[in-house]
Amino acid sequence: MTSFIDIPTGPAALRVLIVQSDAALGADWARHLEGQGLAVTLAATADAALKALRRRDFHAIILDMVLSDGNALIVADIAAFRQPGASVICVTDDSFFSDGSIFNHCATARLMLERGTPPEELAAIVSHYGARSTTPVR
Repeated sequence: MTSFIDIPTGPAALRVLIVQSDAALGADWARHLEGQGLAVTLAATADAALKALRRRDFHAIILDMVLSDGNALIVADIAAFRQPGASVICVTDDSFFSDGSIFNHCATARLMLERGTPPEELAAIVSHYGARSTTPVR
């Protein structure tokens, strides 16, 4: 099994990292983002996400806060340190962060969404925040 998958598009495309343990859900999100012309890297674990963050700059990061392998808050911390211009879109089906505390734990978090958010809505949100990222296009 591959730890992460790059889906390259043109050099000016917004780059998105999806950190999602559920392979089918991650692939569904990636399909919708690709349909919007975004370049997607899919990581199934925290370790794979950290490797991707070292390899490439991202405009937006979709981060599932409950990963089956690794700690999502560590990914958020490293992303904030290495790529402070990237917008982090947090997703979960857990009520743990429902009080808004995610914004205390993740400096670059833009919003918290339910994991069940329709993929086309997620794609629109990622496009919106990704376009406002201060990550330079290289």
